[in-house]
Amino acid sequence: MGRAVRWDPCISHTGNEAENFIGTYFAEPSRKVVMIAGAGFDPRATMVAEQLAKAAGENLRAVLFRENRPNPDVTLVTRAEGNIATLQRIVPAQELKQIDIFGTDGAVTGGRNAINALQRSALGEATDIVVDASALSVGTCYPIVGYLIQSIERQGLTSNLHLLVAHDATLDGLIHSTPSDTPSFVHGFKGGSTLDDATGAAKLWLPQLATGRHAVLGRLHTFVQPNDTCPILPFPASEPRLADRLAEEFLTEFESWEVDSRDLVFAAEEDPLDLYRTILRLDDLRRPVFAESGGSMLILSPLGSKVMALGALMAALERELPVAYLESISHELADGVPGPGAKANLIHIWLEGDVYPQPRPPLGGKHRGTS
Repeated sequence: MGRAVRWDPCISHTGNEAENFIGTYFAEPSRKVVMIAGAGFDPRATMVAEQLAKAAGENLRAVLFRENRPNPDVTLVTRAEGNIATLQRIVPAQELKQIDIFGTDGAVTGGRNAINALQRSALGEATDIVVDASALSVGTCYPIVGYLIQSIERQGLTSNLHLLVAHDATLDGLIHSTPSDTPSFVHGFKGGSTLDDATGAAKLWLPQLATGRHAVLGRLHTFVQPNDTCPILPFPASEPRLADRLAEEFLTEFESWEVDSRDLVFAAEEDPLDLYRTILRLDDLRRPVFAESGGSMLILSPLGSKVMALGALMAALERELPVAYLESISHELADGVPGPGAKANLIHIWLEGDVYPQPRPPLGGKHRGTS
């Protein structure tokens, strides 16, 4: 890679290794752990909490976010209430934060509301903060992590910061979303997209493809108006032919976007660091090419896999990349969705903390070097 990057190497664990790490590290008596998690309908909402509570016991407290959308399905409300009751039983020391994803005028407000709610929670005494992304939307999770990173970088927060997600690609495909009408940039992730000095930049759009998201991707393409598009496909994946199937599904879009096989980006479905490093490599390759003609801008659109969305998040944080997103106004569960307590593959990323030597490569586009 062209220059030093913040998460290379990165401490991460998957599957049994992640469970063993949780059971050992968070069981240390000196740990004071705060878990930030979604308290919604997703069957995976309680999995990380169960593991952390088993290890940390009374040293664990939680900040739970209930994402409220207009006119929710009764079945989803029932599922969410059941998950909330389970989370409150697992972690008695908890705060439940109700946040509206949309304002009265229809504007997306979830990310801003989540940060405002988090600012009222005491985090300074925590040795470790865990963000459980399993049941948080991108529009909520990204701003929360961005706020915590900023607090560590600039405001003296000394906690270790961890990302955890319970991953199940099949389950992701069974949760169908109805998109809102207006795309926007995720709160805190506009990057340099609105700056005057970026108006002449060559825009490369990196959308993560997901089954059935034609309308979402079409609206995002119109919103971003990229010069070039490189769709992201999961490979290797739990379903061996998933990348081929997605490429076939989006043939019409590929023709409209003028995408050919050389433009496709492949990243491992269950390794967020693979996509993270791939995005940084693309940024490094394009920067000198477009340096004399207005510069280069990468724009991300994470859809589908929560694991790959975490890789995109890390890249967006590192290079201050804009994230174009279309918030879901409602959800629907397909047949076959398991009940509460569904098992999934745990993935852990140690994002910030005393495990990393100092000084570290800084975050943010304005700090970028030229090496």
